[in-house]
Amino acid sequence: MTYLNTAAEGIPPLAVGAAYQEYFKDLQFGMDGRRAHYARHAALRESAGRLLGLCADEIGICSCTSEAYNLVSMAIQLQSDDEVVINDLDYPASTTPWMQPVSPATVKIWRSREGALRVEDLLPLLGPRTRLVCASLVSFYNGFKVPLAAIVDAIRQHSSALFSLDVTQALGRINFDINGVDLVISSTHKWILGPHGGSIVGVPACRSLEWTVPAGGWFNLKDAFGPGRFDSAPESKPGAASFMVGMPNFGSVYAVHAAIEYISAIGVTAIAAVADPLVAACVEELQKLPVDLLTPNEPDALAGILAFRHAAADAIHEQLRANNIHVMNEVGRIRLTFHGYNTAADVEKFLSILSQALASV
Repeated sequence: MTYLNTAAEGIPPLAVGAAYQEYFKDLQFGMDGRRAHYARHAALRESAGRLLGLCADEIGICSCTSEAYNLVSMAIQLQSDDEVVINDLDYPASTTPWMQPVSPATVKIWRSREGALRVEDLLPLLGPRTRLVCASLVSFYNGFKVPLAAIVDAIRQHSSALFSLDVTQALGRINFDINGVDLVISSTHKWILGPHGGSIVGVPACRSLEWTVPAGGWFNLKDAFGPGRFDSAPESKPGAASFMVGMPNFGSVYAVHAAIEYISAIGVTAIAAVADPLVAACVEELQKLPVDLLTPNEPDALAGILAFRHAAADAIHEQLRANNIHVMNEVGRIRLTFHGYNTAADVEKFLSILSQALASV
């Protein structure tokens, strides 16, 4: 199999399957197994923190990124005179919470040009009413990697807004520094090669008050079972801990921890050293073919994802699948990805079959 679809689903290492078995073994002890469950939960927060450059107390674990973003909307408590900036290269999970009728803020859209988000186009959207700016480090749509440091500088110079960064399409694949980022969120079933049922939420300690979720639950509360619990709502734990509202998905916790340990043992630098040249080689050849390349061919803007359009995308996709080449096809857009388990032979096979398909449609 030539697997070029990690941006949708990462292929988990065997250690992830073994972790599920370990969870089941601990589960056989009933309540006594929870000691092992909570220990693994703490270990995951520590390992995820290391990967992001945070400490364990600055990490929360949700069930998915959509849950995390809806909890973010509760934490920030937007008002009618607030403004939120989103962009047209982002996934719905990070954009739609602010577009719901219950959200009173005005939404402004940072629009891409030729597949790229330019900082100069962000500046006019920032001002004294800007409360939140949301962006992804790497776009799920076309793989564009934003100039993170320049965005942070622009937000700090032109507003007092909080900055939320989604690293779902970056974590485990490229190195990055979240200095200046106020909130970081990632799913677990893509580049870190973990399972569904998890989302990593990073809240720097200096921003714990801004990102404390006033949600019902128990795991997220300071004294959920205290004597006054029916007199008033128990207080939320601050920051990252407030995003963990109920019983953790311990099966996923074991598996995500195993995936992060696997990625960390190899090292993101080593992964990038293998995968980055594959991306560069592939985009160079795609430029020579009769396709509408959606990914800006700018070295600093390339990560692990490439995307293009073609009127016969469905037929092209069928020919790729017939040759056991797995890519994403969505509404005429074909997206392919390169991770540490891909090789130059994968690039050659993809380009060869793609060229044949283009000649036949």
